[in-house]
Amino acid sequence: MSTHDDSAECLVVIAPLITPEMISRMPRLKWIHALTTGVDNLIGMRDLPSEVIVTNTSGIHGPQMSELAILLMLSLPRQFPRILANQTDARWERIPQPLLSGKTVCIVGASAVAGVLAPRCTAFGMTVVGVSDRYSELDDFARIYPPERLEDAVGGADFVVVLTPYTPGTHHIISDAVLSAMSSSAYLVNIARSGCVDEAALLSHLRAGSIAGAALDVFSIEPLPHEHPLWMEPNVIVTPHIGGMSDIYAEQAIPIFERHLVTLRTNDLSALPDMRS
Repeated sequence: MSTHDDSAECLVVIAPLITPEMISRMPRLKWIHALTTGVDNLIGMRDLPSEVIVTNTSGIHGPQMSELAILLMLSLPRQFPRILANQTDARWERIPQPLLSGKTVCIVGASAVAGVLAPRCTAFGMTVVGVSDRYSELDDFARIYPPERLEDAVGGADFVVVLTPYTPGTHHIISDAVLSAMSSSAYLVNIARSGCVDEAALLSHLRAGSIAGAALDVFSIEPLPHEHPLWMEPNVIVTPHIGGMSDIYAEQAIPIFERHLVTLRTNDLSALPDMRS
């Protein structure tokens, strides 16, 4: 739909693409449905009228984000980017191949995605611990730590996977102190939001060798600038914010929008699950 249409009442779009200028061109706007889970840019948008309902597409991203997390946890210790580079150079180099079996993964944020990722990790023979302010026990988790014990949780982990939503309370939840608590043989995987990780502190720890490496799908500036130092870090895997993508995204996302549309038609806007409330 055109954002120049001043008669439009509903906007269905990928949330990060929405700008204040788009909103200003839709004076009759009543409802925004984000085709993503994260809507933090909308919640913090001053120019978005308070009466506009914001809904999201949550609960569908478990399979694709879990598969990316597994891919990255397999690739980091096996140095798979180095193997691919060797293929380009026709270089035969046998690199040690550590197993996931027997390792511990700490999932920060007991989200819906975490509930999908955890059993996949246990299938690889991993021990799963979590950090949550909502749950003290969950299926497939050996232990759940409260947020105030985050440093204890990451201290015993081989992998730390960040899945928590981004809010003011989770800004830089992976701080310098948390990174310092990680083992020097541990890896960080962030497929949540860039604001959850202190990028400057992470870069410092990577260069100091105080953690083994990181895989990052989200960044404070996207696209990641060509000159950004994370591109060149030898123990870092950069992926271009692909965690939520899938080849069946339309089939995953459309039913949620349709349910909200039925609710709107049979009731009113107040019946929608507003993410801003």
